[in-house]
Amino acid sequence: MKLAIYQIDAFADKLFTGNPAAVIPLEKWIDDYLMQQIAMENNLAETVFFVPKEDDFEIRWFTPALEINLCGHATLASAFVLYTILDYNKPSVIFHSKSGPLVVRLDGDLLKMDFPSWKPEGITEYPDELLESLGNPEVAGVFKNREYIVELKNEDAVISCSPDFSLMKKLDKMVIITAPGKEVDFVSRFFAPTAGIDEDPVTGSAHSQLIPFWSEKLGKEKMQAKQLSKRGGELYCKQKGDRVIIGGKCVYYMKGEIEI
Repeated sequence: MKLAIYQIDAFADKLFTGNPAAVIPLEKWIDDYLMQQIAMENNLAETVFFVPKEDDFEIRWFTPALEINLCGHATLASAFVLYTILDYNKPSVIFHSKSGPLVVRLDGDLLKMDFPSWKPEGITEYPDELLESLGNPEVAGVFKNREYIVELKNEDAVISCSPDFSLMKKLDKMVIITAPGKEVDFVSRFFAPTAGIDEDPVTGSAHSQLIPFWSEKLGKEKMQAKQLSKRGGELYCKQKGDRVIIGGKCVYYMKGEIEI
């Protein structure tokens, strides 16, 4: 069996920035174990697979260690592959996922994803390892949805944070740190050692939680965000009722072939 594979830098406007994703279009689903083995072999934050479903597509995402229920950058990369490489020509593409239908629209040079809005709630009880693994920074608050979200005082605190990933692995969730931005509305970093990724370069699904959080806090619907990993990435953000719009650009890095 031979499978085409594309590597795309998502939330990027030049190579070697943003978040690289491996995109594998399929005609039909292959074995779950095989998809996980391919993701482990690729050793990228996400390997994404999609198959046609009538006029739409079904989509699944795998880290090197496990399948997850939502991934933004790999969804963006999948839409980019469809539009720029596989000659898809409709104004929007619908991916059916474990988190429901996800619509991606082409808007000029941006791809805009319609994702669920997961507003985090403030918490006062959490594992000691959460703040210890972040070096016990001064925090403005701790919140929880799919991940733990730790609000820090400012952008410099987000940049300077040096996590203890061995300690963080003891947590039952992944971790987002965030703060107001200097040149954008908000900044963040995303840590997922429990999923085999110490720090994810740019995390679209994290913004399903960050957009409603900062939209309420700032009193704004439209925002610009940066994820402050070494590669870095920029995101267009909009709160839209019970949905969020997450936009970005992609860059084509390479095409290959897997032989199994």
